[in-house]
Amino acid sequence: MMELLSPAGSRAALEAAVQAGADAVYMGFGAFNARRSAKNFTDAEFADAVDYCHLRGVRVFLTLNTLLTDRELPQAAEALRSASRMGVDAVLVQDWGALTLSQAVAPDLPIHASTQMSLFTSGGARWAERLGMERVVLARELSREDIANVCRNCGAEIEVFVHGALCMCYSGQCTMSALIGQRSGNRGACAQPCRLPYGVNGPCKNQFPLSLKDANLSAYLQELESMGVACLKLEGRMKRPEYVAVVTAIYRRLIDEGRGPTAAESRALEQAFSRSGFTDGYYRHRKGPAMFGTRPENAPEPRELFQEARKLYEDGEHKPVPITMRAAIRADSPAVLTASDGVHTVTVTGPVPETARNRALTAEDAAQRLQKTGGTVFRCEAAEAAIDEGLMLSAAAINGLRRDALEALAAARTAVPPRRSLPTPALPEQETFSPAAPKLTCSIARPDQLTDLLCGGAEMIYVPIELLSGLKDYRGRAKLCAVLPRVWRDGDEAGFRKILETTPALSAVAVGNAGHMAIAEGLPLEKRGDFGLNIFNSRAVAFWQGQGLDSLTVSFELRHQQVRELRKYLPCEGIVYGRLPLMITENCMIGNAGNCHGDKRLCQGENSLTDRTGAQFPLLGQYGCRCEVENSRVLFLADKPEWQRCGLTWARLRFTTEPPAQCDAVLRRYQGQDSWTPEEFTRGLFYRGVE
Repeated sequence: MMELLSPAGSRAALEAAVQAGADAVYMGFGAFNARRSAKNFTDAEFADAVDYCHLRGVRVFLTLNTLLTDRELPQAAEALRSASRMGVDAVLVQDWGALTLSQAVAPDLPIHASTQMSLFTSGGARWAERLGMERVVLARELSREDIANVCRNCGAEIEVFVHGALCMCYSGQCTMSALIGQRSGNRGACAQPCRLPYGVNGPCKNQFPLSLKDANLSAYLQELESMGVACLKLEGRMKRPEYVAVVTAIYRRLIDEGRGPTAAESRALEQAFSRSGFTDGYYRHRKGPAMFGTRPENAPEPRELFQEARKLYEDGEHKPVPITMRAAIRADSPAVLTASDGVHTVTVTGPVPETARNRALTAEDAAQRLQKTGGTVFRCEAAEAAIDEGLMLSAAAINGLRRDALEALAAARTAVPPRRSLPTPALPEQETFSPAAPKLTCSIARPDQLTDLLCGGAEMIYVPIELLSGLKDYRGRAKLCAVLPRVWRDGDEAGFRKILETTPALSAVAVGNAGHMAIAEGLPLEKRGDFGLNIFNSRAVAFWQGQGLDSLTVSFELRHQQVRELRKYLPCEGIVYGRLPLMITENCMIGNAGNCHGDKRLCQGENSLTDRTGAQFPLLGQYGCRCEVENSRVLFLADKPEWQRCGLTWARLRFTTEPPAQCDAVLRRYQGQDSWTPEEFTRGLFYRGVE
């Protein structure tokens, strides 16, 4: 049977999830999780919560799924050791450095690939499995066909979000909150700018083109089970305990009874929380405007529903552990009681029984007393006693035996298996470091941007793979790097592979997702790690060196000091000019606004998103009728010397909406041959960094 995984953002929410029937909970402690604003848990509270769950047969997963800086890694290492010592059942990670750190300091702690890793193909899931991750949490944007395909072709457990909030951007790839307000979603501090009003190709009105309805796949649970999905995940670590109780209880019933929701259950789910209803659009592969919705700030609380939900976790134990007990009371020997929960069996001894002066103890009397487990998590389903004739054992003695047995059984259920806790291994001393000024590279979004000047002046030119066939033969004039789409599906990979194998002018391929490794593996091309890998610390650099990459692009959420301090085990590249990508979306805003109708030419025109301040964010059509939101202002650092002092081997100029003449002007400016400066620009996060 599939595991039901519920959120636990607080102690009350934890109890709500457990008592409502969750098989497992996910929770965070400390600062390293994707919901830093949740109440989370202190170390002591977390340890107590783990015992609470394990006593009731519920597994606990630690969310350590944020990007970590070098200075945070020692604290993260201690958090991992603590989690392992507490008996946490698995840890979820996003950061490649955190992955290797966990494997090094807590090697017996299972690892799950967070949805923040943006895994949505069989190749990506298999890559995670190959790296030692036991479970892969798939991206929320997958259809039923996509999920089934991954399940068929990957040996790791597959976890799927079935209920709760949907982000407009693929998880792990959103920098909108970071670039607008320095609150990084990749570091658990998202300010949710996607829930604000915007206009598409027009002024901002009371429209919400980035605000998706919550997902609700309650009608498809049996189908998911037939695919081989191992775990159903409920979103909501920021939600109140009553919500957790309502949603968990309903999904528990649906799983146990093998059915879809009744009208009353569907209504209860919507009352608990929704944004103008729910959507199953991604699952059914029916994207579009119908998937979007908002929630009024003054939405009324469903008092009766929540009052009933509170009874689940406030009024006693609703998830008792069934046990059996067997007593042996023999003359001239200490009384013996054995208790079992079907997995653990414990035996305790008590006083030697006395000869009965009046009425002797009967087996029925003893069994009746043993079954009184009120006030504990246990429920005795069967008790029996073997008693020699003519003996007496007091009620207090029998109660003591029962108490000792239950305490021993509780200790057995919460015992932590032997696990290693190891020191943090030192990073290698050898670095590939370039003290000279970085060489310039360029990326283009349109063929006309590939000017003669760029061909002669850029060390490498990044070209979307779908544009390669339409380019002139630039052999001998420019080194081209094929940029694989940021989002794709299994069925696309054969075509990509063929292009990579047959394009004669190709020198390299950009790897921006773990799934790209499966496509590029074995090809005689330089493999350049792209910004989608979210390289945030030195251990991540060392990790990808071990995976065979030839270079890496560092995260543009890092401050220049942090970039400078990175250990350069590989030649590193940074983006120093251009509109930075805020989102990559499965739902295309151009199409949703009625401006597409399948005509690719319209996607390549001027489309934009406008916020309440009048700022315009260009929308670029992407492979597979997807959409990329670009920042409203270009990153410009040409007049700042720090970008040349970060130890970068290459500095990238990222061209998106620029006409060819402007591309040339930018290149000359960064070469020190021009004074061109954009009218409006930003320094990005180069100096500010993120929370």
